[in-house]
Formats: sequence, C-alpha cells, structure tokens
Amino acid sequence: MPAGGSATAAVIAVGAALLEKAARLSAAHWASADAALEQAHSLRLRAEELLEADANAYLSYVEARRSAKGLRGKERDRAVAPAREATIDVPLGIVRLAAETVELASALAEHGNPALRADAMVAATLAAAAGTAAARLIAVNLSGARDPRLREADQIARSASDKAAAVDLSSRGSAASPAGSPRRAPG
Repeated sequence: MPAGGSATAAVIAVGAALLEKAARLSAAHWASADAALEQAHSLRLRAEELLEADANAYLSYVEARRSAKGLRGKERDRAVAPAREATIDVPLGIVRLAAETVELASALAEHGNPALRADAMVAATLAAAAGTAAARLIAVNLSGARDPRLREADQIARSASDKAAAVDLSSRGSAASPAGSPRRAPG
C-alpha cells in the first residue's frame, strides 16, 4: 500500500527514466554520456527501492500503532519509535536522491543532446518537487518534534529546487520542441 513518500519516490523514478533516455541519446554530444546513463539507471533503481521502503515503513508504522494501542505515555512512544523513525529516514533518503537526480539533470541539460534538454529540465523539475514533498512529509511525521533531519531535508530540498530552476532557465531557447523532440526542418 503506497503512501505519500512512495509517490515522491515514483516521481523521481520517472525523472530518472527521462535522464536515462537523454543520456542514451547524448553519446554523440558528450563524452560522459555513458557514465550519465549508468548514473541515471542507478538513480531509477534506487528510487524504486525507496518506493517500496516507504510503503513498508508506512505499513510498519500503522502496525506498531495498532500493537501499542493499550500502552500509554513513554511506553507507547518506545513501542512505536522504531517504526516512526523509518517514516522519517526513508523520506530523507528520498530528498537526498531527489537532489542527486537534479544534479544529473543539470549536467545533461548542459552537456547532453540539445534536442533533449527539455527532458532534462522536466526531470529536474519533477525531482525537485518530489524532494520538497518528501521534506514536508518529514515535518508531518515528526509531529512538531525538533529533529536535525528536518533541517537537513529542508536545506537539500531548497538547494535542489534552486538548481532545478536554473536548469529550467538554461533550457530556454534550446533546439528542442516543447515536447522534447527535435524540431523538423521546414519544408
């Protein structure tokens, strides 16, 4: 049963798949395209793993709360704490992965096939949005508790959003059509 964190990981997987395509079709434009393809593939696989990890974390948390139903106070907190930690750690992993995805998207937008710059921009935008959403989930899952992981997640997500916005600006005027396909010559 997926939850919000699973959705954010799925969005990153989609963005990474776009980067796989962009890297695969950039070999003639960038000497590091093969390395970018490997990295994009790894990002997609890691996102898929986090999708499942988040679903498991959510289900474990629900089960821990059910099991601790008769407990009160600190005893209940201790019983639920390990499952609750996963609902913070997994989204933090998603935020970090989102930032890595934005970094690769930026590199592909700059060095890769210009006809696919729009795909790199979309991947960066999707990953940054997913990172922001995952950081917000951490805040919700902490229920107002102070935790340095929230500050880390917010900083990473903000930085990724800024970087994604720069990719957006750098893609303007590219040789790509709005759909990311090469423009056809008139005639």
